Amino acid sequence: MATDTAIDVVMPQMGVSVSEGTITKWLKQEGEEIAADESLLEISTDKVDTEVPSPGSGVVLQILVQEGETVDVGTKLAVIGPAGSTPPAPAAEEAKEEALP
Repeated sequence: MATDTAIDVVMPQMGVSVSEGTITKWLKQEGEEIAADESLLEISTDKVDTEVPSPGSGVVLQILVQEGETVDVGTKLAVIGPAGSTPPAPAAEEAKEEALP
């Protein structure tokens, strides 16, 4: 399903007793297009290792959690925007632009 608004990708609940997971690998990078249900990232928990599908189609705008980080279920991992969207500029570049007179 294509979207006209941004979609948040969150750490899914992988089982009743699983409260956190570790990002093991991003399969898509910022700026890349992705289809609904296409694998977006791999996660590891104490019970299972699995791929997480994209909740919608569009462009990966932001990756908020890096590989190797462990986060709680429900944590926002990434943002997917409408097709044709471009990722935001890195914070360092924005700071330089604001500093210019």
